[in-house]
Amino acid sequence: MASIFGHSLVGYVLAKVQNKQSRLLIVLAILSTILPDFDVIGFYFGVSYNDPLGHRGFTHSIVFAVLWTLILVWLFQKKYRIRYGIVIFLATLSHSILDALTNGGKGVGFFIPFDNTRYFFGYRPIEVSPIGIKRFFSMWGLEVILSELLWVGLPCLIILLFNKFRK
Repeated sequence: MASIFGHSLVGYVLAKVQNKQSRLLIVLAILSTILPDFDVIGFYFGVSYNDPLGHRGFTHSIVFAVLWTLILVWLFQKKYRIRYGIVIFLATLSHSILDALTNGGKGVGFFIPFDNTRYFFGYRPIEVSPIGIKRFFSMWGLEVILSELLWVGLPCLIILLFNKFRK
C-alpha cells in the first residue's frame, strides 16, 4: 500500500481543486482515501490476505467506492451532491489506484464482489509501505516517503499550482 500520507494528499488535492471548497469536503475526501486500509484489522481476526474481505479486497473495490460515496453524500451533503459525490468517489478509488501502482503486496481487488482477482498496473513505481507504525518509522518508511514525494507529491503540487493560476 501507499502510505497514509500519500493517500491523504490525493484526497486533499481532489477536494481543493473544487470551485466551491469546504472544510467538510476536505475532511471527507481525506477520510475516504484512508478508509480502505481499515481492512487490515481482518488480520487480527484470521482473515487471509487473499480473502475477498482481506487486505486490498472489498474495501479497495469500485463497488465499495460507490457505496461509501452514496452513504457520505446522503449523510453530509444536500446542496452539492454531485460535486461532493464525484470528489468522494475519486478520493476513495484513488486509494486502490495508488496501491496498484506499488511494488509490493498481492494486488488490488478492483472488481470484488464480481471477480476476486487481484490486479496491479503494469508500471509500479511507488515503494510499498510497511503495515504497522513501528515498521513505518524505519529506512523502509523513509524510502516510501521519498518515493511518494516523487510519484504522488510532485503531481499533486503541479495540480494545485495549475489550479491556483488558472483562476
